[in-house]
Amino acid sequence: MATSSNFFASQLAGRVAVITGASSGIGRASALLLAARGAKVAVLARRKDALDTLVAEITGAGGEAIAVVVDVTDQASVAAAAAQVAAAYGRADLVFNNAGVMLPGAIEEAKLAEWEQQIDLNVTGVMRVIHAFVPQLVQAAAEGATVDLVNTSSIAGQYLYPYFAVYTATKAYVSHLTRHLRIELGPKNIRVSMIEPGIVATELQGHVTFQGAKDWLAGAEKTMEFLQPENVAESVGFIVAQPKHVNLQQVVIMPTKQGI
Repeated sequence: MATSSNFFASQLAGRVAVITGASSGIGRASALLLAARGAKVAVLARRKDALDTLVAEITGAGGEAIAVVVDVTDQASVAAAAAQVAAAYGRADLVFNNAGVMLPGAIEEAKLAEWEQQIDLNVTGVMRVIHAFVPQLVQAAAEGATVDLVNTSSIAGQYLYPYFAVYTATKAYVSHLTRHLRIELGPKNIRVSMIEPGIVATELQGHVTFQGAKDWLAGAEKTMEFLQPENVAESVGFIVAQPKHVNLQQVVIMPTKQGI
């Protein structure tokens, strides 16, 4: 019988995974986990130095990975990234559509640039990745591979939080989009899933400038232990390791003490 470590090391053998937002947080943790379980991993983000460090960590542990610098707010950049993945690995059969930004603030402050930044990255950026990589997923499914598209949403897409109106709306978009994509892509043997985490200790919180939101997050940190990126990565690993005919559409992962 195979040992547990050997099982995990071969669980995703032969699969080609693309992870956006891979330079930190959930994306980085997921890249490490998927590579450790046998996938060839293309890590995508804007920060080349962080990607190079991640690739070195993966290859140093015996895995296979390439760094692809991409800006998901630029369609040409995403298209070029898809072409680079295809040139390196043939085509992807697992896309973790994970890049995002969180910039809470009071609506009356009317920070249009921050609203647009969140919409462009969290909504249009998600669509740019889908536009570029779904053809590869369709090809992989036609070849008989197990195929996954996993989108990062948030529990914020389900509930109401003060000062998070635009961010939560972008995540509600991702969740509803994912449900619709299953209708179109499921019949083609492409599994479409979303993860909806609660509060995770990532760089996203470091981008927050609005004092009301900073106070809310600081208060939450005193009352609960936040999720770690590795906790969410385990959920991603579980989703994509299911038998081919099994699609976990929606996985909500929360800190135990977080009520909503």
